[in-house]
Amino acid sequence: MPSDADPKPSFKRPVLIILHQERSSAGRVGQMLLEKGFPLDIRRPALGDSLPMTLAEHSGAVVFGGPMSANDPEQFVKHEIDWISIPLKENRPYLGICLGAQMLARHLGSRVAAHPKELVEIGWYPIEPTNHGRLLMKWPKMVYHFHREGFELPHGATLLATSDTYPNQAMRYGDKAYGVQFHAELTRAMMHRWVVHGASRFVMPNAQKGRDHLEGRMLFDAPLRAWLSNFLDHVFKDEMSGSD
Repeated sequence: MPSDADPKPSFKRPVLIILHQERSSAGRVGQMLLEKGFPLDIRRPALGDSLPMTLAEHSGAVVFGGPMSANDPEQFVKHEIDWISIPLKENRPYLGICLGAQMLARHLGSRVAAHPKELVEIGWYPIEPTNHGRLLMKWPKMVYHFHREGFELPHGATLLATSDTYPNQAMRYGDKAYGVQFHAELTRAMMHRWVVHGASRFVMPNAQKGRDHLEGRMLFDAPLRAWLSNFLDHVFKDEMSGSD
């Protein structure tokens, strides 16, 4: 029999993972969260999965990207945007990636729209941390993008990283809600899939050709991967000890 002096095992609550297509994957975000001891609760509202009415049983939520727009009229899009009130009200960790960041902006009353000159970011592009971002952590110089819309910075949000074409690249709202416009979650297999299935978009203004995506990975992915691990540690820092 264990004595009262024996340490109790610590169990982390699962992270809610919201994906938008049948074959979508949580990629490196999922892999890293598992390595950090967080189970994953994967749901796809676009395919009919429900979302929890509270995050009391979760360590937080990560909302991923997808080919749809935060402006689309589909009911699941509107429902997800409304649902963001739960992590904000309960002060639970929220991370929005690309579409997930744009949904956060929409929930907070900001506009999501294409570039005035229809420029896209599809490939590898530089970002620059703001003073707030630099105080938070070290940021990669180049990040991977696959979007044709961006978000305006919501009232009360703090800009963490910026760029020339789409100035709002990363933001924090309140204590625990974050949104990033770029993709650090792609595994090598995911990037190959995106390059194959997204090839029709490489002719858009400012988009890079497929070979530049793959060559850029060899040059720029290691710092991006390191940043992602540190960033997840920051977003979920209050959940790291688990709950008994």
